[in-house]
Amino acid sequence: MAKQEGRNADSIMNHVLLMIILLLAASAIGFLFRFIGFPETNIVIIYILFVLMTAWLTEGFLFGILSSVLATFLFNYFFTEPYFTFSVNDPSYIITFIIMTMTALITCTITSHAKQSALEAEQREAETRSVYNLTNRLTDAKDIHDIAGIAAGAISECFDCRAGCLCFDEGGTPEKFFIQQVSQEKQIRRDTVNVEKLKGRIENLQAGFYMDTEFYDLPVRSGENTLGLIRIPKENALKMNEGQTHLLRSMIESTALAMDRFRSAEQRIKSREEAVQERYRGNLLRAISHDLRTPLSGIMGTSEMLMDMTDPDDPRYSFAFGIHKDADWLHSMVENILSLTRLQEGRLIINRQMEAVEEVIAGAADQIAKRSKLHEINVSVPDELLLVPMDAKLIKQVLINLMDNAVKHTPPDQEISISVEKDVKNRTAVFRIKDRGSGIAEADLPNLFQMFYTSRAGYPDAKQGIGLGLTICDAIIRAHGGNIEAHNRTDGSGAEFLFTLPLEVEEDEQL
Repeated sequence: MAKQEGRNADSIMNHVLLMIILLLAASAIGFLFRFIGFPETNIVIIYILFVLMTAWLTEGFLFGILSSVLATFLFNYFFTEPYFTFSVNDPSYIITFIIMTMTALITCTITSHAKQSALEAEQREAETRSVYNLTNRLTDAKDIHDIAGIAAGAISECFDCRAGCLCFDEGGTPEKFFIQQVSQEKQIRRDTVNVEKLKGRIENLQAGFYMDTEFYDLPVRSGENTLGLIRIPKENALKMNEGQTHLLRSMIESTALAMDRFRSAEQRIKSREEAVQERYRGNLLRAISHDLRTPLSGIMGTSEMLMDMTDPDDPRYSFAFGIHKDADWLHSMVENILSLTRLQEGRLIINRQMEAVEEVIAGAADQIAKRSKLHEINVSVPDELLLVPMDAKLIKQVLINLMDNAVKHTPPDQEISISVEKDVKNRTAVFRIKDRGSGIAEADLPNLFQMFYTSRAGYPDAKQGIGLGLTICDAIIRAHGGNIEAHNRTDGSGAEFLFTLPLEVEEDEQL
């Protein structure tokens, strides 16, 4: 700042000296005109001309005004009688002085404004040209680091400095290196010091920049997201005037647009690739599932026939039972996969009918009882007939998936219960499936209904599963307009799954 003030003082002294020289030159020409015999009006015009020159060659409006006043006094002192005094013998000269001063002031004002307008036009032209050149270069950028290099080069060239550009990743964290222009033809990569500390400073930034020992860091932002930093060396930043600062911010905005455009394009490409992969995966799963259904049905039917033809005490019975059990599990998984593909493609049609809850629960419980004869399943339903609008096949699949999870994680000597009750206040039917297993880990609770999520600890949907059952349950219940949740039991060990179905269907939901 001291150097800047010293430069300003030198500039003012230079302008004052220039003004004095011009006024003395005007006075010398005036003496020449008087010696030749030219009238005094010509001398007045000479002074006005040199006032215009002062206004044009100096900076600021003040020097023009000061020179117009001094020119009047000099004319009075040198060229009106009595000479070399400020007295006036002829009162008409007072009018001359006033007119001369006003003319000088007006012409000085017009000249200063014209000069200022010309300077502003030049600044706008330079700004437009610089931003246009930068934008043109940015259109050829291949990646985000190419954009950073182009921005650093263009800013360094425009402001004659060694500017740098630091990129942020998609999570808003500064990268471990930044690009700096060190010469007209050379750029280097420098390590970023204190990445986390720098991130915190930028997030809490109050002013438009952050200053450290080497750089002024100006954020490159798109909305609330920080895409990078433009780093201007401290000594160059201190020399910038208001016009240069405005130009720098325009160039930063162009850089931000280019980075944001690249990130958006990159995200669109990534989304398209994910959509294609998801479609391929869905097609593959659907094809495999359809191909497995027929042989699995045959295996289940054959093994069941062998069980009927074999005495339960015969060792071959246990072999046939194991084959039937595993084939039944595979068949359930295939059905889940097919349901998943229909859900993802929006082809899962909810065919709501008024169904008796007791019959749907009984059908699901009977199917689970066939799979696991060692577990006791207690069913509790209201005494009165409870009719609920639902797709019975899909809700039965939900109940089977939830009870199957309960069976997997409950010891044979512990009970599994399924109950339903009518919630009159909320106009819903509330289904509860409870077990006496080891419960659900707290870390798993938020993720249970995510696709392909399984727990290493052997909790729900993890044993002999691929993490689809609960995801499909969640999708089916939500498609019915209900909610599903899971938590640990408060009356002992075990888990409880609860889901609700509305007792009434809105007209716009009818199919």
